[in-house]
Amino acid sequence: MRSIGAHFITYRATGTVAIGLQWGSNSDLRRGDGAEADLSFPFHCDIQVSLDDPLNMAFSDTNYSVGAQFGLIAFTGAVLGGVGNLLGAVIGGYVIGLVQAFNDGLPYGLGQQWSQSVVFLVLILLLVFRPEGLLGTRTVESV
Repeated sequence: MRSIGAHFITYRATGTVAIGLQWGSNSDLRRGDGAEADLSFPFHCDIQVSLDDPLNMAFSDTNYSVGAQFGLIAFTGAVLGGVGNLLGAVIGGYVIGLVQAFNDGLPYGLGQQWSQSVVFLVLILLLVFRPEGLLGTRTVESV
């Protein structure tokens, strides 16, 4: 406990996080090919809690599908950029963000209620003309 005031209680947490890293397998280490490193990082964190509302949260309804929309957008970004390509997934995420922002904020957009539909329309149009995504590599199937 650091301090107790009229409206807040302040608590300070301090400590050290220790991390052991290993490059290579155990047999690599025995041969001398691998490497090990032991790192430690000190930290401190001040936590301040209001005495008026200790939990400081607004209760609202929640259900099982809260994260489904974010998962769908992340999947769309990965497909848009090219499945298996990390840089493509990042660029696909940026493209989705820009399409949603332009649709929601600019006067010629369809409006916020159509934002997801516009993103999927862009995805469908891209996959029709470039099925491997933005940065995906074209594969040839041999029979």
